Amino acid sequence: MHSNYRERALLDLVYQVECTVQIESCCEGGFGEPAHSNQTRHGKGGGLKAHDCFVASACRSCHRELDQGRRFTREEKAEIWLRGHERTMLALWQMGLIQVAA
Repeated sequence: MHSNYRERALLDLVYQVECTVQIESCCEGGFGEPAHSNQTRHGKGGGLKAHDCFVASACRSCHRELDQGRRFTREEKAEIWLRGHERTMLALWQMGLIQVAA
């Protein structure tokens, strides 16, 4: 059995990025927390969180809406999360928090 990729240092970096999920009329703004993908293609399933590289910075309200909310379909949540994930990764690179190793 394969275990999912875990990297605590990467998750800790996400706390330095403001919420990138930004669900309208939900977002509290401010710094986010790591919101893992809920998609099986990212390793979610069988009681496992997705791989740690598949996270978005989400304020507590946006994170809760993605995980337990009923406003959006599964597909809409996946699209909202994906936009947040892309923004999170870009912010981490632009902030110099992740880099290519020499």
